[in-house]
Amino acid sequence: MLNINAGSLTTLPGGISSRRTVLQAGGAGLLGLSLPRVLAAEEQALPTGGRAKSVIFLFLFGGPSQLETFDMKPEAPETIRGPFQPIASRTPGLRICEHLPRTANVSDRFCVIRTMSHSYNDHSGGAHYIQTGHRWDIPIGAGFNATPQDWPSIGSVVEHLGQQQSGGHAATLPNYMVLPNFLGRLQEYRVQLRRPGEYGGWLGRGVDPVTTAIDKKDASDNPYWRDMTDDELTFQIQGLASGPGLTLERLRRQRSLLEAFDENRTRLGDSEVLAAYDRFQQRALDLVSSERTRTALDLQAEPAALRDRYGRHLFGQSTLMARRLVEAGVRFVTVHYDCIDGYSWDSHQHSSDVQKHLLPTLDQSLSALLGDLEDRGLLDETLVVCMGEMGRTPKANTNWGRNHWSTLFPAVLAGAGIRGGSLYGETDADAAYAVTPPTSPEDLAATIYHALGIDPEWRVNDPQGRPVPIVSDGRPLLDLFG
Repeated sequence: MLNINAGSLTTLPGGISSRRTVLQAGGAGLLGLSLPRVLAAEEQALPTGGRAKSVIFLFLFGGPSQLETFDMKPEAPETIRGPFQPIASRTPGLRICEHLPRTANVSDRFCVIRTMSHSYNDHSGGAHYIQTGHRWDIPIGAGFNATPQDWPSIGSVVEHLGQQQSGGHAATLPNYMVLPNFLGRLQEYRVQLRRPGEYGGWLGRGVDPVTTAIDKKDASDNPYWRDMTDDELTFQIQGLASGPGLTLERLRRQRSLLEAFDENRTRLGDSEVLAAYDRFQQRALDLVSSERTRTALDLQAEPAALRDRYGRHLFGQSTLMARRLVEAGVRFVTVHYDCIDGYSWDSHQHSSDVQKHLLPTLDQSLSALLGDLEDRGLLDETLVVCMGEMGRTPKANTNWGRNHWSTLFPAVLAGAGIRGGSLYGETDADAAYAVTPPTSPEDLAATIYHALGIDPEWRVNDPQGRPVPIVSDGRPLLDLFG
């Protein structure tokens, strides 16, 4: 990974004598071969007409309970209503959890969709469905990891559109980024998880997100809610692996390596990888070595008081980083609040973590983001989406936890013309089913595209070369917008 902090200055050899040497250097991230197409995005205008110039997607992976967040039912039977009490908010009719007081105080800036629903009652499939607007083609239990046949994420479609536009200049930041890790990276599991939903899928790796990486200290550590030091908050770029000393300052001294590659290219032979490199080599180096990238990823440039306001934990600092990235020009930023075994939104057993850690950190970071965007004049042009991939069962289990329930769960939307202080959809007395028509992941995707000014019926060629709409059977929720 490439550390964004500057370091010692050294010079790499100027000669390349073999194909193996070139490919090894590329694999280390020096030449951008490890992400040639990801790093080749061109910064060009997306289709106009939408209020949103950018999207910040806060993804609470694991499935927060609707009954402990935004759809509380205090009159329900004791086995259903949950252990927390509702408090007043700035939105008439919104029963919000007592452990979300800051969010309650800014509810006039967001809308709660109470009727999200789908039938893929599984974490991986739910993550794919929510982030793409398309149902995963792998049956429940048959897989956990992303595949090249997956549907492209909404962010990847935005990246693809950006690359398709003509007349722009080379970007120093991509259109799509993921923070602080790819989904599943910090989970202790029997296999390495790379959950589906955030990738380019059959559109190709060239529209995958540029992803950062933050490590945990040990198996029991949960950095998402633990205060972190600046030494830990490096936000390295995933995939640009490096040894000690590979820093931006060092990369700036390595233009001779590119020249040496060009000189030796004719005797290395032709290949798809080398062709991609030949086209995008300068773009790759520009991305990792530009002052614009370094500035955008420098959290220490933010006032200490603002960083405290977001929270010094990983979720808070990643949310602040997302604001910095959209301010710098990134169009779609996903922030994962991922599961770490034993510490997550996937609350099958009653745990103090929901009360003491998960809800307070969400409360702190979401409210800070909305206030910060408004203070900077960015809320009108930034769509904020905050949600999980499912909800929880209305009836608690014997351990006073709740199991998977994708039939009903909430989503919070703000900015880009969304009517603040509003509620969308009605649910039954137990927060089990929608009383009004349910809101599908297809509807959510169409709404996000609409906010960005992208026609949900815009077509891309699938792996068979057939033009297919980016959203099928979904409709923008126009009533959300003022």
